[in-house]
Amino acid sequence: MARYLEPQASFTSEKDIETESEEDHDTSTSQKIYTSCCNAGGIRTYALEELKMATNDFRIRIGVGATSFVYLAELGDGNFGAVKRVMEERGGSRKIFLDEVSVLLRVSHPNLVGLLGEQLLLLEYLANKSLFDRMHTYYGQSLGVLSWSNRLSIALDIARALEYLHSQADPPIIHRDIKSSNILLIDDNHAKLADFGLCKLGPFNDPNRPKRQTSIKGSFGYVDTNYLNTGFVSTKSDVYSFGVLLLELITGLKSIQGSATLAEWTEECRRNKNVEVWAQMLDPKLNGDANMEQLRVLVDIANSALVENCEARPNMSSIADRILSCMEPQLHLELPV
Repeated sequence: MARYLEPQASFTSEKDIETESEEDHDTSTSQKIYTSCCNAGGIRTYALEELKMATNDFRIRIGVGATSFVYLAELGDGNFGAVKRVMEERGGSRKIFLDEVSVLLRVSHPNLVGLLGEQLLLLEYLANKSLFDRMHTYYGQSLGVLSWSNRLSIALDIARALEYLHSQADPPIIHRDIKSSNILLIDDNHAKLADFGLCKLGPFNDPNRPKRQTSIKGSFGYVDTNYLNTGFVSTKSDVYSFGVLLLELITGLKSIQGSATLAEWTEECRRNKNVEVWAQMLDPKLNGDANMEQLRVLVDIANSALVENCEARPNMSSIADRILSCMEPQLHLELPV
């Protein structure tokens, strides 16, 4: 049986940016919206009473989102679910729920948490909790160190998920809330991107061209500084957040360090060209067990993702290719003659 714990207090270090305009809230409804997740095939509709029974009246809380709580559900067919309950008192609304449904009905990718049921939004459930839990909580750290190869593999999975959202989904999608607590672990080596409540849907004439927003959405420490300062959002805003995620994987540190963001905290080291200086950034729990060439690639990607000029940032396709290339063994073998 998987072990389930209450969310750790360290979640409070990630401050959600929720400056919203009137058009972002549907204040006409007082109805609470419920969603859920599980590991079963197919799509079906679940009645609210079924989920209340499955969760024992929302008794065991296993996660916290920007506008929601998540509860453990036993679905009676040997599968577990995670019921996501959007709460008005946490800033949730019917619009947020419907936006997430709209996204999930359009996407299908092995590194994205997928939709299994519509009316109450039945999604996949991953019992191994989030990357944030694995790296930053006592329980996660008690499972042992997340190895360097694990971290690269997780980075590649999320890069591929974002590549799909930006380049292959129809319409293209900006996630707007890339952070370690929205990355759910299949195991220590593979992950899926979750929580589409703050997504921005296309169509965009140019997926990389910024769109002016009346509200800034995201999580402090991860949110694109250009988006924060100008209100313009694009797929390159997700690229910035991915750069912060890479720094988190490299250093083992949270996205906020005192009054500074992780991007600010590491700037002097990561902009140095000396690999020995970069090695000082490594999570000390790794005991130096990291490939220096792979570290060079990840630091270079993070630096290019975090530049202020969003148009100068790489796209997620090129980022995914670079991560994959540095992970692959040398293939230039001599052919027999």
